[in-house]
Amino acid sequence: MSHFASDPFDEEPAPKAGQESDFNLAEYFGMVRRHWKLAAVCCLLGLAGGGIHFAITPPAYQATATLQIERRNLTPVGSRDNSWYENYWDMEFYPTQYELLQSRGLAERVVKALDLMEDPAFNPGRRESAAGATAEDDEAVLGGLANAIRGGLSVAPVRNTRLVRLSYSAPNPEFAAKAANAFAEAFIDMGIEDRFASAGKASTFITSQIETIKQEIQDKETQLEAFRRRTDIVTLDPETNVTLQRLEALNTQLMEARKLRIEKESQYREAASSSKEALTDSLAGSGVVSDQRAQLIALERDYETKLKTYKPDHPSMLSLKAEIEKARQSLREVTQEQVDKARGAAAAAYQTARRQEDSLLAEYNLLKNEAIDQNSAAVTYTNLTVEIEARRTLLNELLRKQSETEVAVRLQDTRESNVRIIDKALVPGGPFRPSLRKDLSYGLLLGLLFGVGCAVLIEFLDRTVKSPEEIERRLGVPTLAVIQDLTESGKAYGYSAYGYGYGAGAEAEKPRVRPTRMAPASLVERKKGQPAALGQIELVPHERPRTLISESYRSLRTALLLSSARELKVVAVTSAVAGEGKTATAANLAVVLAQLGRQVLIVDCDLRKPRQHQVFQVSNRVGLVNQLTGSADSEVFLPTVVPNLWVTPSGPIPPNPSELLASDRMRDWLKSVRSRFDFVVLDTPPALAVTDATIVGMLVDGVVLTLRSGKVTREEA
Repeated sequence: MSHFASDPFDEEPAPKAGQESDFNLAEYFGMVRRHWKLAAVCCLLGLAGGGIHFAITPPAYQATATLQIERRNLTPVGSRDNSWYENYWDMEFYPTQYELLQSRGLAERVVKALDLMEDPAFNPGRRESAAGATAEDDEAVLGGLANAIRGGLSVAPVRNTRLVRLSYSAPNPEFAAKAANAFAEAFIDMGIEDRFASAGKASTFITSQIETIKQEIQDKETQLEAFRRRTDIVTLDPETNVTLQRLEALNTQLMEARKLRIEKESQYREAASSSKEALTDSLAGSGVVSDQRAQLIALERDYETKLKTYKPDHPSMLSLKAEIEKARQSLREVTQEQVDKARGAAAAAYQTARRQEDSLLAEYNLLKNEAIDQNSAAVTYTNLTVEIEARRTLLNELLRKQSETEVAVRLQDTRESNVRIIDKALVPGGPFRPSLRKDLSYGLLLGLLFGVGCAVLIEFLDRTVKSPEEIERRLGVPTLAVIQDLTESGKAYGYSAYGYGYGAGAEAEKPRVRPTRMAPASLVERKKGQPAALGQIELVPHERPRTLISESYRSLRTALLLSSARELKVVAVTSAVAGEGKTATAANLAVVLAQLGRQVLIVDCDLRKPRQHQVFQVSNRVGLVNQLTGSADSEVFLPTVVPNLWVTPSGPIPPNPSELLASDRMRDWLKSVRSRFDFVVLDTPPALAVTDATIVGMLVDGVVLTLRSGKVTREEA
C-alpha cells in the first residue's frame, strides 16, 4: 500500500481540481492487472459455458448446392436488339436474385414440390383438419410451412463470380440435401415462368387483334362485292383522278397510323401487365438506376469483405448494413420512379398514336366525302379496295409478330433458363454444428471481455485514491513523494555484488510479509540501535538508510524544502482519516531532516491518540500539554536515538485538546522553538475527525497531507 505526501499550501498555481486527464491505456492495463484473478475466473466460466453449449446443442447437418446465374434480359416483343443478354451495368440484378432465393413464394414452391403439407413430421395436424379445411386454411398452412422451411436456408454468393451457394441446415442429413436441391429446382422453374409470362400476354393480345383485323377484312370484302353488283363497277384507274390519289395516300397514312397505334397499344398493355423486375430489366439505359445499383453492389461487397473481420453485430457492421438498407430503399424508389416513367411514356406514346390515327381518320373521312361528291361510285369502290389491301398488309405484319411471340412462349417447354445447377447438394457425412472449437473460442472471448469489463467497472466504482496523478488531477495539489509499501521497498537500492547497502547477506533472506495496516512501534519489540523489523516503517531512514523507502523519505525532504519560496521551518503533518501513515511520515520526515546535520524537533500534537513517544521509546508523562498548561518546570525536549533529533511528546491526555492548541501559549511556544531549532515537525490528528489539524495549520509554515493508496476516498481527500 503506497502513501502520498502532498503540500496543499503550495504557492504555485495548481491545476483545477477534478479535471479529467486524457485516455491512458496503461491505466486500464493496470486495472486489469490488479483484478487478473477475476478475469481468469470469468475466462474459465466462459470456457465452461462454451462446453455446456456444445453439449446441449442438438447436431445440425448442412447440404450445399451451387448455382450459376447468368445475366438475361426480356426486351419488348418485336425489338431488333439482342433479347438474351442484359446490360452489364444492371447492378440490381444479382441482389434481386438473392432476395428471390430467400422469398416466401419460392419456399411455398418447395413445400409443394416436396409435398410437406402431407408429411406428418412437418404438418402434424393435417389429418385432423383435412375434413373441414378451406382454401384459406390451406393457404395459411402453406405460408406457415414456407416460413418454417426457409429458416434453414442460407444464400452465400461466391465473390467475383456468377456462382451462388444454397445451403440448407436441418437435423436430418437426407432432408437437408433434398431441401437444398428442391430450392435450386424451384428457383429455376420460377424464373422460367416469370420470364415468359409477359411474352404470353403479348401473344394473347396480338391474337385478339388478328381476329379483329380478319373480321374487318371480311366485312369490307362483303361491302365491296355488294357495291360492285349494285354499280356494275369492275375496276378503276386511280391515276386519272387526283382526289382518288390523295385519298389513297391518306388511306395509306391512316393504315400506318393505325399500325403504329396497335404497336404502341401492345407495348402499353405489355408495360402495364409486366412485373417491375421485367420492366426494369428492359430499361437498360437508365443511368440513375445504374448508379444506384452500382452503389448498392459496392456497399454489399464492402459488407462481405468486412464480414470476414468483424461480426454482424459490430457497430461499424451495423452502420454499414444500415447504409445498405438505405441504398436498397433508394434503389427501390428510383426503380419505382423509372417504372412509372416507362409506363407513363408507353401510355403517352399510345395516346399520341391514337390521336394521330383519329386526326388522319377525320381528314380521311372529310376527303372521302369530297371524293364522293365527285364520283361517289368510283371513290367508294376504290376506298373499299384500298382499305381491304391495307388491312391485309396489317394482318400479315401481325401474323409475323404472332409467330415470334409463339416461338418465345414455346421456349418455356424446353426449360431454357439463365440459371443452372453446377453442383447438386449431397447428403452431408457429419454435422456442421455445434463446433467445440468455436464454442470454446467464443466462450473464452466473452468470458475475457466480461472479466475485463467487471475489472474496469470495479475500478470505476472504487472511489479511493490510487495514484499520484489522480491526486494532482482531482485535488489540485502537487505530490511531494510516493512512499511505497515496506514489503515492496525493503531491499537496498545499492549494488549487492560490492556489499553496498542492505540488499545482501542474511537479512535479505528474511520472509517478506505484507501487513494489512502499519503496526505501531510499541507492538514491535526493538532495542536501541537494532534495525527495524520488516513490517515496521517508523525510523527506517535511520536504521535502514540504504533501502528504497528511506530514499523515498529523502525525496520527500528535498521536495518539501523546494516546494515554497518562503522559509519552511515549522511543518505540520496530517491526513484525511486515521490509519494513513501520518505518524510514520512525521517521524521519518524528522529523521531525514536531522540527517542533514540540522537541529530538528518533532512535536506530538495529537493530544487524543498520541504515538510519537512509542515510536522514539520515550516517556509520555510530561510533554506538550504540560507546556501549554504551565505545569512543566522546564522545556520538554527529549533526545532520541537519532542524532540532532529531539522529541516533545504529547503528555497526559487533556479534556480540551482543541482549546489548548488554539491558545496563545501554543503560539508563543512555537515562536520560542523556532529560534532554537532549525526545523520543527508537528504530528497532528486526522483533519476530518477533529479540528485540531486545522488549528495547528494556521500556526505553521506548511502542511503535508498524507494519503494512503486504496484507503482514503476522493471525497475524504
